[in-house]
Amino acid sequence: MIYLIALLLGLVQGLAEFLPISSSGHLFLVSKLTNGAVNEAYFGSFFTVMLHVATLIAVIVIYREQVRSILRHPIQPLTLHLIVATLPTVVFALVLKKFDALDQWLDEGNLLGFSFLLTTVFLTVSELLCRRRKPAKSLETMRWTDALAIGGMQAIGVLPGVSRSGSTIAGALGMRLDRKSAANFSFLMSIPAILGGLVLELYKLVKSTDAPAMTFEYGAAMILSMLVAAISGYFAMRFMIRLITKKGLLGFAVYTGVLGIAVLILQFTNTLGFGFTPFGG
Repeated sequence: MIYLIALLLGLVQGLAEFLPISSSGHLFLVSKLTNGAVNEAYFGSFFTVMLHVATLIAVIVIYREQVRSILRHPIQPLTLHLIVATLPTVVFALVLKKFDALDQWLDEGNLLGFSFLLTTVFLTVSELLCRRRKPAKSLETMRWTDALAIGGMQAIGVLPGVSRSGSTIAGALGMRLDRKSAANFSFLMSIPAILGGLVLELYKLVKSTDAPAMTFEYGAAMILSMLVAAISGYFAMRFMIRLITKKGLLGFAVYTGVLGIAVLILQFTNTLGFGFTPFGG
């Protein structure tokens, strides 16, 4: 059973990380729909971060030329833009961690339905703006202020259920980047974001007394899940780059909208034990 769950989590993470539908939100729903089996099988935050590392591998493979260029010539506009775009997320995450009760309340999925709907709003508005205003910028011509605005959208993507890729692509389109540049910058932004999450999680793991037992079964399940996440993430990213260039984001807006409404119904009816927890209660 643990290997089937690991395979499912890897597939969900790989697909949802790069499609604008929120991987964190979908992983939370998987936990609820499996009646908590994911948690009972000790798939915790460390396991989730390692799944993000697997999708990071997919990013590096696809953008190996850009990554190689940054490593060889770190002093360049793209490096500056990625650093600037990461700062709002760092600040937001640190502030959120200062309020443990709020952080825990959000992790319990209390705003999940609304977050999916917020993703719908981002995707719809950016798509409509993009169709009304001709894109005028590329990765080479964007400014640091564009990167900062896109980074602000990524910070909002920290909320469970808000798609990181969806919010950043929407932000990039809103700043009038062309579609391919918007997708490319969004996926490149995931590199420092995932690395930062990994460092934070390793720090928490060292200090925690509830660290998962590194048994053979746990390690094998993690490797299987990471392999599935990396492969599915690679193809999801390729698909997303082609789709945003040729079709747009409205299809995903419809999907997250319907999903958001369904989740709100589940929450208001307390179906599957998935309701609202009063803040501080």
